[in-house]
Amino acid sequence: MTEHINHIPLAERMRPKTVDEFFGQEKIFGEGSFLREAVRQGSVPSLLFWGPPGSGKTTLARLLAGELSAQFVQFSAVSSGKKDLQVVLEQAKENRAAEKQTILFLDEIHRWNKAQQDALLPYVENGTIILIGATTENPSFSVNSALLSRTRVLVLEKLAPGVIKRVLNRALKEDTFFVKQKVTVEEGGLAFLAEASGGDARQALSALEACAMRAKKISVALIEEVMARSHLLYDKGGEWHYDVISALHKSMRGGDADASLYYLGRMLEAGEDPLYVARRLIRFASEDVGLANSFALPQAVAAMEACKHIGMPECEMNLAQAVVYLALSKKSSALYMGYGAVKADIAQFPNEPVPLHLRNAPTKLMKSLDYGKGYKYTPDFKDTKEAAQEYLPERLRGRKYLDILDKDKPSVSNDLS
Repeated sequence: MTEHINHIPLAERMRPKTVDEFFGQEKIFGEGSFLREAVRQGSVPSLLFWGPPGSGKTTLARLLAGELSAQFVQFSAVSSGKKDLQVVLEQAKENRAAEKQTILFLDEIHRWNKAQQDALLPYVENGTIILIGATTENPSFSVNSALLSRTRVLVLEKLAPGVIKRVLNRALKEDTFFVKQKVTVEEGGLAFLAEASGGDARQALSALEACAMRAKKISVALIEEVMARSHLLYDKGGEWHYDVISALHKSMRGGDADASLYYLGRMLEAGEDPLYVARRLIRFASEDVGLANSFALPQAVAAMEACKHIGMPECEMNLAQAVVYLALSKKSSALYMGYGAVKADIAQFPNEPVPLHLRNAPTKLMKSLDYGKGYKYTPDFKDTKEAAQEYLPERLRGRKYLDILDKDKPSVSNDLS
């Protein structure tokens, strides 16, 4: 195309300027919602927006500032620190004296450490600033409890394909460049793009813009080429990462081989490290299959060795084999439950003395103190009953860690069914 697209990204050009232009998050900002009522009353508290990329966190924060006629200050937690914060706080104090509110929007608040987050506390508490933090991470883990208790968490959902399609249609009809260049999209293209963007409006608009740089009439094939694998919503260090691995684990535990294979594919096709998956399979082989199938652990270890030797994409078949095998295996959590009981006992009785007859006695002094005295060397006895002796410390005698779930100890099996 002969004319370059405006250097301001399409996602920024199409950012809603009014409340009426903002849609897709009706649960938290629709009519009758807490936040809409708070805006009407001019009493918006400090907030935490938790939601996936492109769900409208920044846009909503800006709209709130506009509705309140407040000064809007945007920080990125990646590049801003306490010195930058001090400048803003001084300005906020002046604004407050002039009866003007200040909204500090802190993007990726989870990247600020505890000391940085703590620096906000007194100013949030006394109302010098209205803090709006945005995060893609679960704030229960990424925001310290003191700050969390002084804010209200609002969860933004990923945008539905129908909402994304509305956003894309609006861009085609209202953006100056798209209108001037008479950009059109092949039938079915917007629906495909809306679905492939994974609920991320920013990604959908960026893809549409990239397509428009190459053709006035955008085909589905061009959209597929531009999107490539970028439509797989999977943050290796974030919420989606843990959601998908959790789904894989639980699908295998439930014996659903098809679902297990699907979630494995979600991870590998999005670029997950195959060794990470293999490590989780090894853990699963002992935690969930355990003694019910003694071949499960070697199968998982073999899959990891295959990953080390041949890498992706070849090792995807080795992982697929292991995942299906583990999903179809009989399950026993006896080891997991038993070892959990062991840890609980160790926490309660951390330094229980080893029975004297089990102790090592390399010196005369130790022998004189009865170290090792009375120990029965089991191979010397034909009758195992005669070799019976107590192995656990005094206060733990009689513990049966492998009888947690069943009175009968699990038998070792190689059976898949």
